[in-house]
Amino acid sequence: MDPKLFGEVFVTLLVIVDPPGMMPIFLALTGPLSARDRHRAAWQAVALALGVIVVFAVAGQTLLAYLHVDLPALQAAGGLLLVLVALELLTGKTDDPTQQSTSNIALVPLGTPLLAGPGAIVATMLFVQRADGATDYSAIAAAIVAVMLTVWLVLRFSGGIVKILRPGGIEVLTRIAGLLLAAIAVQLIADAVAAFVTQYVNMA
Repeated sequence: MDPKLFGEVFVTLLVIVDPPGMMPIFLALTGPLSARDRHRAAWQAVALALGVIVVFAVAGQTLLAYLHVDLPALQAAGGLLLVLVALELLTGKTDDPTQQSTSNIALVPLGTPLLAGPGAIVATMLFVQRADGATDYSAIAAAIVAVMLTVWLVLRFSGGIVKILRPGGIEVLTRIAGLLLAAIAVQLIADAVAAFVTQYVNMA
């Protein structure tokens, strides 16, 4: 295994996924849940993200080509989905535990598009394209697993912050997370539009 490639992939994906930045969003979405449900949501989200990234690493180019979908379109779709989640956080629709479904929260938006978002997917696909031989592929695979394990550890032990913040703090954190998530969503959509414009200008 190439340690240099492992480090490059690990650092790149860790910066893109941003576990510390994910924590307030995770706590905002799972704050009303019990500790057991929060822990379950953490591993389900990480497991889904790992599966999505692996699928796109192995067959991403083929899948997108078959569907005639460009990467900017995937990025814009992720941004639109995050806008909906951000609006729910800002309007307080996630505050009622009876309206929450642990599996849904873990799968969308935590698993995808937050953890396995366009940035992580594209970066992984590019690393796979550059790979040469089994040693490179093993380094990429090990780095992906290491990043997901790091994310799981951060989310798994974020419950202590819930005890410190109490309900009032969680509510404030929810609104802040909604604002940050809305900003991320707008940036994703803006980048996708810019990529489309650049693509069509180059074609012209």
